[in-house]
Amino acid sequence: MSLSSLTALSPLDGRYASKLATLRPIMSEYGYMHRRVQVEITWFIALSDAGFAEFPPLSEGARSYLHGLVANFSEADAEAIKEIEKTTNHDVKAVEYWIKGKFDARPELLKAAEFVHFACTSEDINNTSHALQIRAGRDQVVLPGLDRVVLKLREMAHQYAAVPMLSRTHGQTASPTTVGKELANVTVRLQAAMERIANVKLLAKMNGAVGNYNAHLSAWPEFDWEAFSKNVIEKQEPQGLGLSFQPYSIQIEPHDYMAELFDAIARANTILIDLSRDIWGYVSVGYFKQRLKAGEIGSSTMPHKVNPIDFENAEGNLGLANALLRHLAEKLPISRWQRDLTDSTVLRNIGVAMGYTALAYASLMTGLNKLELNEERLAEDLDNAWEVLAEPIQTVMRRYGVQGAYEKLKEVTRGKTVLAEDLHRLINGLEIPQADKERLLAMTPASYTGKAAELAKRI
Repeated sequence: MSLSSLTALSPLDGRYASKLATLRPIMSEYGYMHRRVQVEITWFIALSDAGFAEFPPLSEGARSYLHGLVANFSEADAEAIKEIEKTTNHDVKAVEYWIKGKFDARPELLKAAEFVHFACTSEDINNTSHALQIRAGRDQVVLPGLDRVVLKLREMAHQYAAVPMLSRTHGQTASPTTVGKELANVTVRLQAAMERIANVKLLAKMNGAVGNYNAHLSAWPEFDWEAFSKNVIEKQEPQGLGLSFQPYSIQIEPHDYMAELFDAIARANTILIDLSRDIWGYVSVGYFKQRLKAGEIGSSTMPHKVNPIDFENAEGNLGLANALLRHLAEKLPISRWQRDLTDSTVLRNIGVAMGYTALAYASLMTGLNKLELNEERLAEDLDNAWEVLAEPIQTVMRRYGVQGAYEKLKEVTRGKTVLAEDLHRLINGLEIPQADKERLLAMTPASYTGKAAELAKRI
């Protein structure tokens, strides 16, 4: 059976493949190879500038050619590396041999070929490559996806800032809010979550087989290899890698920063699960309608249905993403002694976690863009919930020292159908200033929204 969108095991490479085109070049095996080539060449060029008599500075022509190997890296190049790996049975060594193979007919580079992968363990190349992949995935896919959601929610929060809505705490009628304020709540949470994601420092190490520069110092004992390694990692591209230096490690970078980042993304995803479920509920009770799409079918037997499938898809994919992100965060910082291989296979699933995350963000955007507010339904719900005004009435009674204020309102409202005239009768009988009586009498469930509109407009 040939591999296609119909035969792929993962829906990310099957049903949803077209929606993940941005992520695929970054987090795929191709993307991993591309970053490995970048790291190897960056290290090689830096060594030529270290001042070693045995490896003089490369010419501008050689540097330009090497940078071109990175900039123009293709699927054919990745296939060539895989072909070499069939012989080496070692993926990083295959990259090294591929680079050396590109030195043919270039005497300057051939002479220096043994400085490719010099003093490096495979993990020096792998951990830096993963950090570069993760940076691209975060900055080009995850954060822009979240930003689109935040911008849409902020727009809706401002648009619906003053539209009153009945709250439901414990599923029961409660003090009214506005539609915009509820969307503002989520927007602010997501903004904070995005800051946490963006602020995680992406760490990398290039310190040899067990983190002590053993091989490096055997060649040049007097050279400051730690400072050199730090410079290669922290200098901006193309002279360096533009990452943060990890000074202490075993053979592998400890992956604590990965755990921090994946936890941060999972936290944002959890906020969006909360949003997806709430919007689903609001669609269910009729607060939102969904724009119809020609030809779309909601049910194979019930022609009337317009299902909130985008929010359901988002919830499901966010759950899958978080299951993977949390496993990555729990597993990756753990390694037996100086190295075991359990992290290697797990790391290859970072793209899967980001894939489900990106897919969920896209579903959410599709769903949010379909929503239309049903203000008649919102108003109807509010007009059937006069009991929520028991709160302001008893609060004003307390202000003026009316004894048993809470208990009196509880007796009138708890478990009963409350009408406007019931509350007005109570208000008219209160011994409070006339101005406050008139203010309470003028109040309706739709007008009792506090600072909700102001708070929604402020974000």
